[in-house]
Amino acid sequence: QVQLVESGGGLVQAGGSLRLSCAASGSIVSINGMGWYRQALGKQRELVATITKGSSTNYADSVRSRFTISRDNAKNTVYLQMYSLKPEDTAVYYCNAEINPLDTGTYSHYWGQGTQVTVSS
Repeated sequence: QVQLVESGGGLVQAGGSLRLSCAASGSIVSINGMGWYRQALGKQRELVATITKGSSTNYADSVRSRFTISRDNAKNTVYLQMYSLKPEDTAVYYCNAEINPLDTGTYSHYWGQGTQVTVSS
């Protein structure tokens, strides 16, 4: 069974940094795109950043130049390095990946359980 497990969230002061990690595990044949989304209290989930298998990246305008997404294909892991954090970055951050698992042979999107990021002013 495929799982995505996030880590690295926490409480940080405005202007600080955090690094999130998300590791995919299970019987995985291959992984296409990976990404990070976030959902603030009372708001819809929104895209933060995505990265293709070939490491092409895309960012939301609100985080461009402050966040960096990267991946380690050998470890089936995606990272989100966050700098210059603002209180409005406070949200639950979710990892997403398009995975081809061994038991189905077709790609599907999987989500992690989420990790809380809180930025205090």
